[in-house]
Amino acid sequence: MKRFERYVLGEILPPLAGALSVVIVLLLLALLETVIAPLLAKGANPLLIARLIALNIPEALAQALPIALMFAALLGLSRLAADSEIKAALASGMPASRLFRPVLLLAAGVTLSTFALNELLVTRAKVQVQTVQREIVLDNPRVIGLGEPSANGSGGLVLRDALNRAISVGAALPGGELRELRIVTMQAGQTPREVITARSGRLTPGSNVLELRDGRRVSFQDGRPVTVLTFISGTLPVQDVQASFDSKDAGLKAIYLPLRDLLARTSAYRQQHVRSPADFTALHRKFAEPLAGLALAFFVVSLAVFAFRSGQNLGLVWALLLSFAYYATWSVFRVMGENGAVPGALAAYAPDLIAVLAGAALLWRAGRQ
Repeated sequence: MKRFERYVLGEILPPLAGALSVVIVLLLLALLETVIAPLLAKGANPLLIARLIALNIPEALAQALPIALMFAALLGLSRLAADSEIKAALASGMPASRLFRPVLLLAAGVTLSTFALNELLVTRAKVQVQTVQREIVLDNPRVIGLGEPSANGSGGLVLRDALNRAISVGAALPGGELRELRIVTMQAGQTPREVITARSGRLTPGSNVLELRDGRRVSFQDGRPVTVLTFISGTLPVQDVQASFDSKDAGLKAIYLPLRDLLARTSAYRQQHVRSPADFTALHRKFAEPLAGLALAFFVVSLAVFAFRSGQNLGLVWALLLSFAYYATWSVFRVMGENGAVPGALAAYAPDLIAVLAGAALLWRAGRQ
């Protein structure tokens, strides 16, 4: 790498580290306000809460990398333009492409790092997050209002295990004692295969056996019951029981599934003609979100060239506004894709495409000046 390119990277890397730290802190503060603080206020175990925070750091890092890169590149290139260093480099005969190369190389590294983080760390961490959430609930059911049986018997908590069984719980008591249980064995895109109900049960913390009492087991074929059994007591082996604090979404979100599993799920949905916009949007997000690093880097360098040619000065305010604009655009398209308002591919790649098109337009304008 040439000396000028190393010099450009030297201007970007320090603010990148600072911006990365700030974005991670902001994301964790949002988690603290919405989840952690209410749990602590209801008496959750502080050690379990600390584990919960630590397990959310990989996701915060993966989300922060592209935005932090855009922020840092804007600040670094603005400083070079303000001190006329870009002007001096171009006046000496250096082509403008030499300004693109170090930033895009750094962006390629960010893209690969983001993809690796998502696949190697975030997917595993999210499984552990739901395991820790289960431990928090069983240690102190008051954290989600399950300290007493519900008046109508409705499930206030949904657990899920590795065998794709959803375990609805009406009330949870300390020590793993459960009331009003309903265990549904799911099939992708089809009706449940089996439903077990029980008046009470027990899941000892750390155990892989769910003890059931006073219940009924119904198995189905083609949506019709074929076996109905009642029992006084029984045991149900479970694997990797997880919990979500959102009773409407007990399982892992599709974006947190490993790519291989998500590909298998969406392939099955295509064959069965099942419409699941959240899953297809998540599949495209697996690639689009890491590629945001390259798209944003191209936009930033194009903006720097345009600002230099037009004599404008970009600074901290522009960096903050553009970072917010990208995050807002990403959030809006994600929600639209998950709700089926736009195709999943468009929802995932639209923020990247907007950044690339905007960068190309800026380069065209700069070339005409």
